[in-house]
Amino acid sequence: MNLKSITLLLTAAAVPVFAGPLGYALCQTGCNGLAVACYAGAGFTFGVALPAAPPVLLACNSALGGCMAACAVVALTPTL
Repeated sequence: MNLKSITLLLTAAAVPVFAGPLGYALCQTGCNGLAVACYAGAGFTFGVALPAAPPVLLACNSALGGCMAACAVVALTPTL
């Protein structure tokens, strides 16, 4: 059996693998770190409730939501 045949056989037998909970958690942690930086850059503290959210914080929250959604896609997409 030559190398090409072995590679083809192993590729065909490969089982899809998901990033799993650890990969998802690491991605979420990165998103939260970016959100904290976004809040700090705007002069606010992440996690402190305000009576009304300024537009810059709404933008930070929107970016956080997009990042978390991307994490879900990455974590749930099978890879070989």
